[in-house]
Amino acid sequence: MKTLCVSLLLAICSTGVRAQDVTARLAGRVPPDVATLVRQLAISAAARGLPVDPLIQKAIEGSAKGVPADRVATALRGLVAQLDVAAAALRDAGSVQPDTDAIAAGAFAVNAGLSGKNVTALAVASRASRSVPATLRVASTLAAMGVPPDQTVELVTQVIQSGGSPADVLALPTQVMAGVSEGQGRGRGVTPAQAAAGLARAAAAHANAPGQQKPKHPHP
Repeated sequence: MKTLCVSLLLAICSTGVRAQDVTARLAGRVPPDVATLVRQLAISAAARGLPVDPLIQKAIEGSAKGVPADRVATALRGLVAQLDVAAAALRDAGSVQPDTDAIAAGAFAVNAGLSGKNVTALAVASRASRSVPATLRVASTLAAMGVPPDQTVELVTQVIQSGGSPADVLALPTQVMAGVSEGQGRGRGVTPAQAAAGLARAAAAHANAPGQQKPKHPHP
């Protein structure tokens, strides 16, 4: 019983420190009602293992742009929902306690249009290379560029399974942009989706070429 009481006390103290930190970071940068909401959401989010920084950054960004407080509040609540979806998706991928960096990256992916199942698939594909947050950020960028969610997952997964390194995955948005530019240079309209499809086919061909196939999980 004494141990339980000590644990609860430590948890309460920890939450108090987080609230104080949030207050200090928001002081003078957001309206008082927004700051109050951020503190409330941050305490609840931290208790569920979610990252707090994205909430603080969203509030500061919205206020700096002169966004009305009610719209900032709506955006903050939406962000919390996206963080929850990302955390659940990462747990479905086998991460009992997802790290906050991966959750934040997953939330950005959800905001870009990916589903929880998409996030799970990407986390499973990139788990062996220990680059889940980076992979999810790449997926967010591809989706924001106009590559459909399922195609984004296919492209990233094909590159990883063909033996591509984390650096190869990070280069995908640049390669998609290059494909679009190359098509325009030849007088052909090439969409990001079409460029991504070409890269996915190339990765699959490389994986299946005799003597070229690399192990799917180069980093056990």
